[in-house]
Amino acid sequence: MRRREFIGLFGGAAAVWPFGVLAQQAIKVYRVGYFFSTAPLAVMVGSDPIDPVTKAFVHGLRALGYIEGENLVLDRRSAEGKFERIDEIAAELVSLKPDVIVTGSGDFMAQALQRVTKSVPIVVSGSFDPMGAGLVASLSHPGGNVTGFIEYIDPEFETKRLQLLKEAVPKASRIAFLGMKDIWDGPSAQAVRDAAAMLGLAVFHAEHTPNNYADAFALITRERPDAFFVAYHPSNYVNRQRIADFGIAQRIPGIVPYREATLAGGLMSYGTSVTEQYRRVAGLVDKILKGAKPADIPVERPTRLELVINLATAKALGLDVPPSLLARADEVIE
Repeated sequence: MRRREFIGLFGGAAAVWPFGVLAQQAIKVYRVGYFFSTAPLAVMVGSDPIDPVTKAFVHGLRALGYIEGENLVLDRRSAEGKFERIDEIAAELVSLKPDVIVTGSGDFMAQALQRVTKSVPIVVSGSFDPMGAGLVASLSHPGGNVTGFIEYIDPEFETKRLQLLKEAVPKASRIAFLGMKDIWDGPSAQAVRDAAAMLGLAVFHAEHTPNNYADAFALITRERPDAFFVAYHPSNYVNRQRIADFGIAQRIPGIVPYREATLAGGLMSYGTSVTEQYRRVAGLVDKILKGAKPADIPVERPTRLELVINLATAKALGLDVPPSLLARADEVIE
């Protein structure tokens, strides 16, 4: 090789090499906080998490080009049912300086984060009442650092679920309400009690805590209601398998608010698909990472409510689901 050609080749390589290095250095690494109230941290970790909603979120981010270890740091945190730790964990998560924080169902989680920061964007995966909770100024123009999705509709949603349960179990006269004390004392349970009175049903409270269902299950076993009604709450989502197994073991039909709980063996559910919601959350996080402001992103309402019936569970319970109800189901699990 001639000297002039060698120098030209070397010089060209030297000119290209720094740009390659700079391109690698210019890769933006995003930091996303991911904060749950009840789910065990052990089921939230990894690139293919055991927890179905975390899996949906991680896979949703990956489909949009966000990959842990390359351009994404995902800081997972959970209070694991110890609600007294939520404020502490919220402060720790904010101190990591994330670009955005995703929090689970329930406004109390976002409220804890807002007590720490008014600037870090917060996406609520399933809000109950974001305006009533003081998280947003309005659904169409949130105006602050919080946006997301409404997963819970209103107390009438619970009324509808009770009506569906009565239709599935026409002879039912006594119903156990499986829920935490704050839910029983709130508007959703009051709507259930009002609807029960109109339907000729007696309702009693089977109280549980985020991690302890033993007393509630013991009460239901003793009282032998005709059916049980599972309240809408993150702890009941996390413990969906335990609740489904209990219903089958005791041969008591019940209605749950989550499709995933029916897949786990619950008799029937009416509500949104939580896993689908978390795929949509990934898209909202993408918008924010690309520069959109939560203040300008409308809070989205559920686009679809699904009635799902598990016929295999019905057979195990010795229950004949009315054909009219099966005909209206969005999904029937054989």
